[in-house]
Amino acid sequence: MATLYRLTADVVVIVHFAFVAFVVFGLLLTLIGGVRRWEWVRRLRFRLIHLAAIGLVVIESLCGITCPLTVWEQRLRNLAGDVTYRGDFITTWVHDLLFFDAEPWVFTIVYCSFGAAVALSWIFVPPQRSPVAPR
Repeated sequence: MATLYRLTADVVVIVHFAFVAFVVFGLLLTLIGGVRRWEWVRRLRFRLIHLAAIGLVVIESLCGITCPLTVWEQRLRNLAGDVTYRGDFITTWVHDLLFFDAEPWVFTIVYCSFGAAVALSWIFVPPQRSPVAPR
């Protein structure tokens, strides 16, 4: 059973990394796409999902809530009997990229600043509704 918990914890780390990558690279691609006139970066659905993703992180940070994915991973590792973080190369690498030591207020400032940058991208690269397909 410990192997199943450990494997599930590894999957949670990878999903967590994918979420962070979406938030970070979503803004980067939006800004680049605005300059290069990529239509897909202006799609309202993409932009709303992206804004909601960073908005969730900002709210969690301001409220002092630990990310549920972090809590879930730690619980699964505890159930697996892991005292410290263990995993294969990829999950160790992903984990080390996501988690580093700093005071909580540092993360709150970073998350709020990034959230403000995403909000400002709505001004500099405004989203557009997709045109309605002809019938």
